[in-house]
Amino acid sequence: MTSDVAFAPLDPRGAVLGDEVYTVLGEAILDGRLAPGERLRDVELAENLGVSRTPVREALQRLERCGLVEVSANRWTRVSIPDASMLEATHEFIVYTMGNAIRMAVGRCSDDTLDQLLAGVDELIAASRADDRREMLRLSAQFFTMVTYATGNRMLEQILEECEFGLRRNLYGWRPHVTDEVERTDMYRVFRDAVAARDGDRAERILRLQHGFG
Repeated sequence: MTSDVAFAPLDPRGAVLGDEVYTVLGEAILDGRLAPGERLRDVELAENLGVSRTPVREALQRLERCGLVEVSANRWTRVSIPDASMLEATHEFIVYTMGNAIRMAVGRCSDDTLDQLLAGVDELIAASRADDRREMLRLSAQFFTMVTYATGNRMLEQILEECEFGLRRNLYGWRPHVTDEVERTDMYRVFRDAVAARDGDRAERILRLQHGFG
């Protein structure tokens, strides 16, 4: 039941209330406080958060668009349950999108930004060499956030920001396609060389190979 979930009441002063509610509910779905399949009742959520129903409804609509919530008109609103096909589609989407993003980024970003990207790849190389897969996932998300903003493409930024919760939920438990530590780390090093040379074509090609989309 939604009413059983503990939320701290929101303080709307200085904040865009709809965004605050969206973030709180999205994080609650990701951390399991709102479980897959759980019914979501806007009245109860609004009461728990100390807000009106309007920002809750707006947040639920946004969460529906990014796939975390599903709605059956006049029947129920609930946390969605991702299936295998959605997880595969998300993986494919992020690999191809980030392939295009790295191509754009290395071709137009400043030298300072390029140095930051290279530092991010260096961290990935270290995590790969240690075969720390959880750290690789965290660093990959951090790196591709940097890449997104390095493109300077506002539309790409907006799309990925709006999809953030869906991507995070559907990529949870990700495992590297290349399981051999030596081979995988060598691929990261080659990827780094391509980024350093601002060779977008090569960087994109290597990224796709790393994730099984060669």
